[in-house]
Amino acid sequence: MTATKGLEGIVAATSSISSIVDGVLTYRGYDINDLALHASFEEVAYLLWFGKLPNVQELYDLKQDLDTFAPIPQTLIEQMKLYPKDTNTMAALRTAISALALYDEEADDMNRTINEKKAIKLQAQLPTIVAALSRIRQGKEPVQPQKGLSIAENFLFMLRGEQPDETSIKALDQALVLHADHEFNASTFAGRVTVATLSDIYSGVTSAIGALKGPLHGGANEAVMRMLEKIGGIDQVESYIQDKLNKREIIMGFGHRVYKNGDPRAKYLQTMSRELSEMKGNSDLYEMSVKIEEMVTGQKGLKPNVDFYSASVYTQLGIESELFTPIFAISRVSGWTAHILEQWESNRIIRPRAEYIGLHDQKYISIELR
Repeated sequence: MTATKGLEGIVAATSSISSIVDGVLTYRGYDINDLALHASFEEVAYLLWFGKLPNVQELYDLKQDLDTFAPIPQTLIEQMKLYPKDTNTMAALRTAISALALYDEEADDMNRTINEKKAIKLQAQLPTIVAALSRIRQGKEPVQPQKGLSIAENFLFMLRGEQPDETSIKALDQALVLHADHEFNASTFAGRVTVATLSDIYSGVTSAIGALKGPLHGGANEAVMRMLEKIGGIDQVESYIQDKLNKREIIMGFGHRVYKNGDPRAKYLQTMSRELSEMKGNSDLYEMSVKIEEMVTGQKGLKPNVDFYSASVYTQLGIESELFTPIFAISRVSGWTAHILEQWESNRIIRPRAEYIGLHDQKYISIELR
């Protein structure tokens, strides 16, 4: 047996949820370009869970369920108020989702229909939890979700306590569509490994959040924003980036293991960033990002991935950088739960082998002689 570092190129299982072939990302066979331009996030979530786009009645029923499940237990809110104010937001989210299982009497029921309901419940409640965590950190009371709003609109409403504008709603909704699934990424695989033991869906999502927390996966967009803040302005971009390039240092938000000709999702986030900068009347972040892209792509041939422009998009939506990765989770929970449901369809515990590189032929020596 020979190990493959990072399991690169290893096909671990079959899946009908999403694919990346020749640089084209699809959800259930639908090109991400088609979905990004025409589908709402709720339609995409339904597609991932049930294998088809919903008709009018099915979409209405899903939105009704999302409205019903969106509120979270008051006792959970009180628990979140006890979290340290400076705790990592993803760590807080991971803890809250794990605790959420304690309030679900059906948490350990493995019936397919009941697990589908739990997937919808998690999708509905995760935005409520993230918004509540943000407001609690600011010393504010959480805002209750409103009925009749999309997930994107409701999240922005709960975050700000006021109705968001249509451009912001559209931008966040499209971002959620673009982040919903991505084949066997690290967090999705972590979730599937957990539930392959026949553990519950909350445990699977908690594992996925733990994997997404890492800076090599979900935290890249936060790192991009920290870089933009450190640069400070368009006049400082060239010297800062050139110094990084000369020193062969990593510039976050560029390149992707599975995309050799660029991440197909990045162009939509770039367009969003430009439109939001025009609406806000402040193009600094967008112009800085474009200049960085020109230099990195021009000199290294690396193109931006989904994380690069999402940093400026979220910032222009008035969202603090600590929430960038939790927003990723709000979207990706649709994909995680779809993969969890698929894992259980023909489950086998995921138990790979290791290439042993340690010592051989060791003999036990009694403790007195060591």
